[in-house]
Amino acid sequence: MAEPFRIQTLNNISARGLDRLPRERYEVASELPQPDAILLRSTDMHKLDIPASVCAVARAGAGTNNVPVAQLTARGVPVFNTPGANANAVKELVLAGLFLAARNIGPAWLFARGLSGDDAAIDAAVEKGKKAFVGFELPGRTLGVVGLGAIGGEVANSALALGMNVLGYDPLITVQHAWTLSADVQQALSLDDLFSRSDVVSVHVPISEGTRNLVNASRIALMPRGGVVLNFSRAGIVDVPAVLAALDAGHLHGYVCDFPTNATKDHPKVITLPHLGASTVEAEENCAVMAVDQLRDFLENGNIRNSVNYPEAVMPRTARTTRLAIANSNVPNMVGQISTLLAGAGINIADLLSKSRGDVAYALIDVDGPVDAAVCGQIRAIEGVLSVRSIA
Repeated sequence: MAEPFRIQTLNNISARGLDRLPRERYEVASELPQPDAILLRSTDMHKLDIPASVCAVARAGAGTNNVPVAQLTARGVPVFNTPGANANAVKELVLAGLFLAARNIGPAWLFARGLSGDDAAIDAAVEKGKKAFVGFELPGRTLGVVGLGAIGGEVANSALALGMNVLGYDPLITVQHAWTLSADVQQALSLDDLFSRSDVVSVHVPISEGTRNLVNASRIALMPRGGVVLNFSRAGIVDVPAVLAALDAGHLHGYVCDFPTNATKDHPKVITLPHLGASTVEAEENCAVMAVDQLRDFLENGNIRNSVNYPEAVMPRTARTTRLAIANSNVPNMVGQISTLLAGAGINIADLLSKSRGDVAYALIDVDGPVDAAVCGQIRAIEGVLSVRSIA
């Protein structure tokens, strides 16, 4: 019987996900020597010495800022994430943020909590003070959604159901996400176009050099007076000093985000939440299940789904064959060299899939009969090959 796969967990992972790993085939623990794979949520892997035995890393969540992706890519190690698994949880919090801002619920709650005296005195103070918290209704207002992936698409569709007009901007939208988007979501021609036509802007993009300070002073100035910015994506996407200046000048009505700072946590027109976006039992379970399923399919079959650094590569298994899973630099004649080597070893190829993504590529090769360690070593010695696995 084959040795079990060894998976090291760096965080508490939902039991609903871990239960999908058969005990006879998997050993799972927080402390494991020479693990085959690592499963995590928020641990900062940049500070860790990752064993050479690791052939895959799966994060039960969407962002991978805490994973040294470039380092692992160079080692031929795919990094998996779980896009969409927490989409409903984040969407619900975004909608809550929308209502919080529109009706000034945060400041109004603080006002009510600060009331004192008998009930008659409180009643009088309420009637006198409530005019300071007059808000606005959502039907007929325009929501601009930047990024129409799993979360942004759900936010857009839900806002339509609330009677809002919805503009969307995402030049990289996938066919899959486009199919789930309501036909009533209007296309913005550019970010400036979206900001200039939106009463509320909600951002749903990953943090990168291209998205850092995407919400900045010049774009805020394009928004109609009394606008609202919602950020439940990443802190660096919003230029906070620019937002605070617009709030103080009365140009913006409110800012709601999931990332408290000293500059924002006490501002009267800002509502900050403690990074609650995916903090639901259901989201944690969904992320764990998705991460485990992807990791298991990779370990058992070499298939890659939802990797942030390697191409999607899924090929059905062929009966009575051994599968070679090979990561390599994306340069000419890699498959040719590998095929020639296998032919020289008298090994017949039954099926083959090769995919590339940027500077790297990945091949699945089903061959008749077993492949010994010597042949795998010869493949690994080919210049440009980053990793080789033989899967019986």
